[in-house]
Amino acid sequence: MKRVSLLLIVLVFILSCKKEEVETVQTINPVTPVIEFGFKFNDFNVQQDTIESGDTFGSIIDAQNLGKKEVFDIVEKVKDTFDVRIIREGKPFTILRTKDKTKKLQAFIYQPDRLNYYIIDFRDSIVVHKKTKPLTFKTRTIAGALNGSLSETLANEKVDASLATRIAKVYAWSIDFFKLQKGDKFAITFTERYISDSIYDGVDSLKASYFEYKGKNIYAFPFEHDLNSGKLEYYDEEGKALKNFFLKAPLKFINITSRYTKSRFHPVQHRWKAHNGTDYAASTGTPIMTTASGIVEQAGFTTGNGNFVKVKHDKTYSTQYLHMSKIVVKRGQRVTQGQVIGKVGSTGLATGPHVCYRFWKNGVQVDALKLKLPNSTPMDSKNKPRFIAQMTPLKRELDSVSALKFKK
Repeated sequence: MKRVSLLLIVLVFILSCKKEEVETVQTINPVTPVIEFGFKFNDFNVQQDTIESGDTFGSIIDAQNLGKKEVFDIVEKVKDTFDVRIIREGKPFTILRTKDKTKKLQAFIYQPDRLNYYIIDFRDSIVVHKKTKPLTFKTRTIAGALNGSLSETLANEKVDASLATRIAKVYAWSIDFFKLQKGDKFAITFTERYISDSIYDGVDSLKASYFEYKGKNIYAFPFEHDLNSGKLEYYDEEGKALKNFFLKAPLKFINITSRYTKSRFHPVQHRWKAHNGTDYAASTGTPIMTTASGIVEQAGFTTGNGNFVKVKHDKTYSTQYLHMSKIVVKRGQRVTQGQVIGKVGSTGLATGPHVCYRFWKNGVQVDALKLKLPNSTPMDSKNKPRFIAQMTPLKRELDSVSALKFKK
């Protein structure tokens, strides 16, 4: 009996100890610190809101019971760093106050964009700072096959849509993206921005890429000829410039409806005649670009051409753009490659909105699509070793990721 009693006492002791241990663990409930804009939010009464229509800096601060004169004095003290007139509807702001019953104003924080913010600190004396959140850059390489447009394909890879536009500009002289087919392969290396290491802020730069086009991989690598100039040109893996003297077409998105030919049945005149240009269909108002830099030689209207512009590029080449709905340049004006010179229309002898693109070489009209057009200035030989050194690891990365992606 004594043994039974002793056993019961031991069991009760053990159970009470375990219960006490569990209770001790449950009482530990640390508050996770929340730190933003350099402030530990746990120490403040925090109000986060957005600017509404009619709000001003003065009205927001006045609501903190400071008095009209004090608000005026604050505006005067901060105006050299923080112009209170920059406050815009829909932008976020944060107010920090003491946690006691006085709820005394400690700081006002305004964010004009996701990256920058202003702090007006009221704790000791009124001090204002303009600050920028830290940016980090992460490099990513993806490989894939086209499934729809380039924009759609990149969206499926969770890549910011702006990269598609950037790529189209890089390859404007070498690839007609309307001729890329479903299943054509590609690989891209690019950097992405993150604010405070966590908030995605889009694509920062294109570092390398290739696209399968007409059975060949066309690579693109940026290179800075003059260090610290910030000016980049794009080259293939052999150091040949992607940028040509001429763009491939006067529209960003290409839909050829009629080609250069010595005999075509004219859709308006209903007779067979030469068509000395290439027709690109597009909706009315689509911007028309000059395919190379030069001087506007003619800008006007004729019954057949409608509104048109002719640009002289040098002693050898000229181009003409017909059937515009609107001309936006003047005769004698200097224009640069890719500059908008008019808008697509159907003026003159045209059955629908399009631009007829005509090309002259040594005063003779020729087929621009069959002409071997001159490249831009080739890479200086003294820069070639530096380019090869930069390009080689980037190409290796593209090829490696691509090989893994399409490994059977």
